[in-house]
Amino acid sequence: MSGSPPPPPPAVARPRHERAPGAGTRLAPDPLDELADRLGGFVAVAVHPDEIAALLESDGMTDDHIRLTYGRADSFALAEDLYARVERRHPEPQAPPAPPWHTGLAGCLLRGLVFALPGLAHVLAAPLLAGEHGRYGLPAGTVPLLAGAVTGWMWNQALAHRAYTWLGLGDRPAAARALLTGAPAGALAGTAVALAAAAPGETPAAVFAAGQSLYLAAATVLLVLGRERALLHALLPLAGAVPALRWDLPGPLRGVLLITSLTAAVTFAALVLRPGTGRGARGRGGPPLTASLPYGLFGLGSGLLVLHAGLGDPPAGGAAAVLALTLSMGPAEWLLHRFRGGSLHRLHTLTTARAFRRSVTGALALCLGGYLTVLSALTFAATALWPGAPWPTGPRLLTLLLIGAVLWLGLLLQAFGAVLGAAAVCLLAAAAATAAPAAGPAATGGAAAVLAALTCALLIRPTAHRP
Repeated sequence: MSGSPPPPPPAVARPRHERAPGAGTRLAPDPLDELADRLGGFVAVAVHPDEIAALLESDGMTDDHIRLTYGRADSFALAEDLYARVERRHPEPQAPPAPPWHTGLAGCLLRGLVFALPGLAHVLAAPLLAGEHGRYGLPAGTVPLLAGAVTGWMWNQALAHRAYTWLGLGDRPAAARALLTGAPAGALAGTAVALAAAAPGETPAAVFAAGQSLYLAAATVLLVLGRERALLHALLPLAGAVPALRWDLPGPLRGVLLITSLTAAVTFAALVLRPGTGRGARGRGGPPLTASLPYGLFGLGSGLLVLHAGLGDPPAGGAAAVLALTLSMGPAEWLLHRFRGGSLHRLHTLTTARAFRRSVTGALALCLGGYLTVLSALTFAATALWPGAPWPTGPRLLTLLLIGAVLWLGLLLQAFGAVLGAAAVCLLAAAAATAAPAAGPAATGGAAAVLAALTCALLIRPTAHRP
């Protein structure tokens, strides 16, 4: 609701019963006072009357019952009266409670490193994938690589949501079963799409895309089940790509490093999902498959936007931009955790809806500004370290920051369950940037503005932050 509900109509008075006129008059108890006493514990800690209205409606109070019993127009008018009658009693916590999704900065930075290291595989494989002719103005082999990568991002984003949902329900065996069936299917899907998109002469790129799909499936298993360190160990052989940035390495050595890393990732994932892991309580009334579809669409849209950031001229500039974006996902995740944890703390400490809105808006601006600052620093650092990468111009840096804002705001909306709107905005921006590359900055800027408006409209409501 925007604004306050209309005041209660004066036509219905509080019920009074007189024994006799004059000094002996005795009034029956006011039903509203009785309701305030009964719900006092909940009303006292409510940040906004809408929370009380939701409770009244969940108790089965219809508008007709409220008009007849309490003399108020509807549940919102009654909630306003209860909110005004009961004194705020927000207990001051001894320390900010650690939310169940709390993750430390070190863990998030580790995840950011894990997200970025697979990019070194492309550095190692570049000479092995070189071809004579490309398509659509792209280097040879790019099309099957992009097709396989986008398919993997979309599939594994949806798979991760489904597994996380089972984990949230306390059914780890069901999460393991979902990963055990979904991860191989995703690897096959990515491989099939890459092979279908490969032109004659692009077979090496299609083979690499198949390995990439297999890696994405294994990485999804390890990340969802909290095995980031195991994945980091599997990616260590890719550190051999660092010398390859300046010196040429023998082709067999490049192949050995790639195969070793991929084999380690798949082996670790198989050990986590070894037979017996998925046994246990069967999930009762689990999440429908369609509930994970918007998350897959968000993965598709955000993945396409990242690809647009990487298709720069020269290619080294695009590679540095993608490296900065992937590394920034670690700090982005930490800031999301901080924002959600701080929101719960504000629910316990702030006593008015206006103070809550003001505090949440300030925290949102601070977290988004902090993320964009980190992304800027990472962009300059990646540009300085990547051979041949030009310093980003003002428009290119602005476009990259807008893409970062879209990703961070989309992830924030996803964390609060509003993933469908975030997915639609990301897909529209990616489609516009694909259809008219010159309009990419305008499309990304519009997407960032729309997501910012959606975020503010959702998160200024206290009920959105209830765990």
